[in-house]
Order: sequence, then structure tokens, then C-alpha cells
Amino acid sequence: MPGQQRMPPKNIRCRLSGIREVYMKELEYPFDSEYILKKSKKIKRQLLESRTDFLTKRIAVLGGSTTHDIIRVLEIFLLNQGIMPQFYESEYAQYWQDVMFDNEELTAFAPDLIYIHTSNRNVTSYPAVTDQAEQIEALLEEQYAHFQVMWEKIADKYHCPVIQNNFEYPFYRVFGNQEAVYVQGRISFLNRLNEKFYQYAREHTGFYIHDINYQAAAYGLDRWADPFYWHMYKYALCMQAIPAFAHSLSNIIKAVFGKNKKSLVLDLDNTLWGGIVGDDGVENLEIGQETSMGQVYAEFQSYIKTHKEIGVMLNVNSKNEYENAIAGLEHPEGVLRPDDFILIKANWEPKSKNIVEIANEMNVLPDSLVFVDDNPAEREIVAAQVPGVAVPAMGRPEQYIRILDHAGFFEVTQLSEDDRKRNEMYKANLDRQKQQQNFGDYKEYLRSLEMKGTIRPFESMYMARIAQLTNKSNQFNLTTKRCTQSQIEQFAVTDAYITRYGKLEDKFGDNGVVSVVVGRKDEAESVLHLELWLMSCRVLKRDMEYAMIDSVVEACQKCGIRTILGYYYPTAKNGMVKEFYGVMGFVKIHEDEEGNSCWKFEIGDSYGKKNTVITVEG
Repeated sequence: MPGQQRMPPKNIRCRLSGIREVYMKELEYPFDSEYILKKSKKIKRQLLESRTDFLTKRIAVLGGSTTHDIIRVLEIFLLNQGIMPQFYESEYAQYWQDVMFDNEELTAFAPDLIYIHTSNRNVTSYPAVTDQAEQIEALLEEQYAHFQVMWEKIADKYHCPVIQNNFEYPFYRVFGNQEAVYVQGRISFLNRLNEKFYQYAREHTGFYIHDINYQAAAYGLDRWADPFYWHMYKYALCMQAIPAFAHSLSNIIKAVFGKNKKSLVLDLDNTLWGGIVGDDGVENLEIGQETSMGQVYAEFQSYIKTHKEIGVMLNVNSKNEYENAIAGLEHPEGVLRPDDFILIKANWEPKSKNIVEIANEMNVLPDSLVFVDDNPAEREIVAAQVPGVAVPAMGRPEQYIRILDHAGFFEVTQLSEDDRKRNEMYKANLDRQKQQQNFGDYKEYLRSLEMKGTIRPFESMYMARIAQLTNKSNQFNLTTKRCTQSQIEQFAVTDAYITRYGKLEDKFGDNGVVSVVVGRKDEAESVLHLELWLMSCRVLKRDMEYAMIDSVVEACQKCGIRTILGYYYPTAKNGMVKEFYGVMGFVKIHEDEEGNSCWKFEIGDSYGKKNTVITVEG
């Protein structure tokens, strides 16, 4: 059928519905590196058998040293995070040549992401002891330019995200403890070169640093940089460090492609404080500066609160009387307060039941949650009863921060204003839900929210947020097309596309950018193909979809387009919008055996606006 030919490429096809996400304990931090290295084939096979809803991505690994085993281990970490990688691997030390001399194989591969695996072994010239400051400055610029010209070539040709290693410290110090002080010192030189890399990352979206300098320090530089592995195998790090390295790298990749977790769900007793508030009383809890263990819990609470500031949503799941839980959170030495949490489930229900309710009330999927509890029995029950929830093994209180931090559940690749306000946005949603209970007529309830929308073509100030939404939204996402920021920017400046972003605010607060539409024009046939339509779950059932289609139709009318074709590609998570186009007045014209469908809407001469409750600007 004609509609079938017009369907844009599919990012994901899922043949099974209701798939349960499976995470392998063997790949959760802290993991056994020796086991992973020995059993990588077995682990890969188990992961491939455990699920089918992978996000397929083409990843080019351009190495300044041997990369085969890094790719082998990276693959299983990515599979564990729901990403099916297809790899291009450069020949040994050909990372620069592959880009600069237009390697045909790399060009044909058309990577979704490029990873540049270099190390201090790829710095071609270091300062000499006799060099003067001016000579060293010129050398620094020369070494930086070698990388910068490559990054610019990638940006111009491939338009995809780039991950670049920084430089780890050398394993020896000619100047001893003054190595970072003297400008001739290698540590001084690498620090300055790293800072140039960081500045480039600050100024260029879609460019990310993999901090192997930190990784080497955390692992232990003497072991990490064992010269045996370089001289024998041309590995830039020891074999035993590869799993930790690959895990860290996989965290950036899964964050770029929208696989981060969204929320911490925290136990209270012996997790946020020492002791049991119901038995010991608030006054006897260990929290604060009076005892060493109290300091440990206070530091952990500070660490958790910082996550709220980067957009991680906080919730409580505790077996406690509600009043006791609130009293513990109001402890004068505590850092976290009741207002820091969106939901506080303090009761005697099974924690697995509370987890499901938290996901439902926040309108997110359970696989968005990380459950933190000191009790291994509670962790085991939640892991068994609610598949998809991350349940890290927390160990002793002194280990809590390190375990959560190294796990990389919330790897930051972009930080928008919406991220910073996320907790407040979700708390406002709960206020809206409470108000809804006072209305018998749903439309009257919507009008009572006094909603104001802003719907406009893509604008520069929101590009990062729009790209973030394409990679995070799963439930209301009709084609699950994932886009980088550079791709979003291309849509915005190309006449062949109609783009719309939608912001929504009401009397309870501003929800920020919550909806995105991208349509490709076929003016020869007077058709618009909706290649992307998504909406944040926090504004579901607020009629924002009607306001968006009104804006799209208006844009079509202005350029003479009479027909809109919408596409639905089923995944394990977007079943809620299977019939969305039908509700919007489209007619289904094609559906294949996998459930992929095409819908048609004829605009006509007398289109009646569908939105009646949102006042729209733009």
C-alpha cells in the first residue's frame, strides 16, 4: 500500500508485548571482574535469551591502543542496559586516520555514536626538562589541535555523539611530588591538556568526556598502568581493569540513549539513619556529627540530596508508622526533610507493593526506579516481585555512597532547568490528582487547572531538552525515534520538516517542555509524515495532544499540505498509545503482522480545533 512505502525507518521493533526487563546480578556493581572476563560469552548468551526489546545502536570504537577485549566486555554491559550494540573497530592506533582520511568502511557504517579510546600513551610529545614555558605552550597547542581537528571533522561528517577519553596520569614522576607543579612535568602537561578537552566539552553539545583519569585513580594507578600489558599486548590499561572501564563507558552510552534511571526509592531505618525510629525513638537515632556512624549517615543524606538537585526524584518506601517516618525525617541533624520527597510510603505493606504504587502514582515504569535498602531480604523480595527495578547490594553504611556512585544509575550527560525542577514538577502533579477528586466532570477539572501552553517550532534554548525527551520518553512515544541534539538542530533548520515543541503550565506550576512532534513534508503529494510524536508521562490526560495536533494542522494548512500520515511502532512500553491516532480522528490504512500501523488524517476545508481547555500561545 502507498502508506507502507512512506513509513520512516524504525528505531525499535518488538515482537513481544509485556516483556520483563532482566538485569544480571553478575554485571551490577560491585562485580567480579575475573568472572566477567572468563564468562563473557556465557553472559552474552544469557542476556540475548532473556529479552528481545533491545535498542539497536551502531557504535564506532576508534582506538589508540588495542580495543578488542574492551569491545567484548562493553557489549555485555550494554546488553544488560537494554542496548544491542553493533560495533565498528578501527585497526590498531588508526583512530585519527580513520576520521581524517575518510575510511570508507567507517563512512558506510554510519555510526550512531563514536567512541575515541586514547590514553596518555597517545600523547606524541611531552615537554623536555630543558623546555621553556613558551615552548611548552606551543607543544600543548599542537597536541590539542591533533584531537580538535578530528572532533570537528566528526561533527561535520557524522553528526553523532562523541565520547572521548581524557588522559590518565603517567605511572611514574620524574619530578616526584612536584610533577604537577613544574610546567615541564608530565602531570602538569596532562592536566592542562585535559582542561582543554573539558572546555571543548562545555562548548559543544553531544561531546562527552570519559574520565579515565578518575577511573585509573579509583582502580589504583599502579595496577591500572602496569607496563606489562602495554608492551606485551598494547593495552592502555591492565586486563583486570577492563570490566570497570567498560562499565563506566557503558554508563555514558546508556545515558546518551535515554536508559538512565529516574528515581531513588529509599528505605529509612539503617539506610538514611542508624537505628529504628519506632523502637529507638527519634532522639536516639544515629545521624549528625556526634558519632562517627552518625557522620556516615549525614554524609549519605547529603549525597542523596545532591541527586535531587540534578533531577533525580526521591521517594520513601519504609516499614514504619507514617508519623514515625516523618519524625525521623525531621531530625534536627538530618539533611533530608519530608519536603524533599515526592511520595512517602511508610506503612506495613510489602515493599514490593509500595514500589508498584510509587511507579503508578508517578506515572513512570518500574524500570525507572532504584530501590535502596540495607536489608538483603527486602531487596531480594523487591527484585523478584518487581522486575526491572534496580536493587543494588548496599553493603555496610560506609559503602553506600561508593556503591551508588560507581553503579552509574544517574549518569549526567545533560543538565537542563527541567531536570533541576523535576521533583517539584512531580509533586505538583500529585496536587493536581488531589484536585481531580473534587470534580465529577473531567473537562471541568481540566478547566480548573487554568492551563497555558506554548507551542512553537524548535528553538535553540530548548534543543537539549527536546533531544533529552526523545531519548527518555517511552510510554507516550509513537515511533520511539531517538534523536541526538545535532539531529534535532537539523530538523529545526530544514524546510522539509515541520517541528513543534510544547510547554505546559497551570496554577500548580510549570511542567516545562513536555511534548515534541517532528513531521517530514512531502509537498509533491501534499502529505506530512509524522516521524516523531511523544509526550512526557507527567502531563498525560491533560489534552496537550489536542493542542499539539491543532498546531501541526495549522502549519500544514499554511504550506498547502492536505494529508497527515501517522505511524505507530509497538514496543514493550508504548502499548498505551496503540490506538492513539484513532482517538485523534485518524483512520488506520495499514497494519503489518508485527503491529506496526499507518494512520491517515485528511485535513479538509473546515478543520475544527480539538483543544478546548488549554490557552495556547505561539
